[in-house]
Amino acid sequence: MQLNKHWAAELNDYVIDLAWSPDGATLAAASTAGPVTLFAAAAGAVQYALPGHDAGTNAIAWAAPAKRSDGGAEAGSPSLFPAGPVLATGGQDGAIKFWDPASGQHTGTAALGRGWVECLSWRPASDQAAPLLAVAIGRKLVFLRTDGSVQQEGFDAPKTISCLQWKPAGAAPLPCLALACFGGVHLIDGKDFSVKKVLPYGNGIQALAWSPDGRWLVSGNSDPSVHLWLPDQGEELQMSGYQSKVKHLSFDQTSRWLATSGGREACVWDCAGAGPEGRTPTMLPHDQPVCGVAFQRSHGLLATAASDGTVMLWSPERKQPLRATIKMPSAATRLAWSPDDSFLAIGSEQGVVYVLKCES
Repeated sequence: MQLNKHWAAELNDYVIDLAWSPDGATLAAASTAGPVTLFAAAAGAVQYALPGHDAGTNAIAWAAPAKRSDGGAEAGSPSLFPAGPVLATGGQDGAIKFWDPASGQHTGTAALGRGWVECLSWRPASDQAAPLLAVAIGRKLVFLRTDGSVQQEGFDAPKTISCLQWKPAGAAPLPCLALACFGGVHLIDGKDFSVKKVLPYGNGIQALAWSPDGRWLVSGNSDPSVHLWLPDQGEELQMSGYQSKVKHLSFDQTSRWLATSGGREACVWDCAGAGPEGRTPTMLPHDQPVCGVAFQRSHGLLATAASDGTVMLWSPERKQPLRATIKMPSAATRLAWSPDDSFLAIGSEQGVVYVLKCES
């Protein structure tokens, strides 16, 4: 398996976020300066250059179109079931903006006041519910419709919210949002927006991830460690011994393998059965600290990136990289696989977006 350069494009600043459209035809890239660029996946042509946020953009997220099974929409609100995908952007201006990627038009804004919008997470698509965006700004959680209107003023966290992650679609009968802040994780019902459970953790949380089957909820921590919960069983595990804060987590599609950063090696834990406690992880070495880990969405390969610009491709059961090592001029800021796993997008500190093609 190899990674070959497909195309590259330069933004005007550090690449703060990358996100593929649900159909994989478009890659959205945001720079810290504010603009958001939509690229055609096929050749890297710029489809639209969106102004984003004047004070700086922090996060971007796509919502897939959602239509009710009866083909209708909520009374008086047909725009809440958009015909195509919707792109949301959050900025340092305390605003969330919504965009129609087909036309490049700005379709709505929610101004939430002072503070930086740090986290955006769309509720998993459903044929019975319109897309809903969970937004974190400081300690405040807000749920927004696609037209920018507020569905629910949500939970006020005890500390600044660091992560938001919806439980994967199909993993539970009701949608569930995990919210992390210093002191633990709050599980919030995605229907009535109430806090259903609190999972205490006495330190800062840097990253949060659900396993695809919804069994495991994992945090990467400042202490530094990785903490794993089985929320349905009320059990938890702790994996320590990391060199630095654990800022990056990724599960493979089988929910067995968990990749983490936290040092000069990417660490891969076996979460099958009772989980990784007592098991020796697979260590994937880099010369410099690991700054990104990303499993493919539907296949089994893992991409890892280090601060010296090296990006490697691995099979989780092997300790040697595949024939896919590349070297970039600067460290990666984001790794993002396309929906069909054909392309790996990489954002860099120098403001360059690389798109690599995965070929056998």
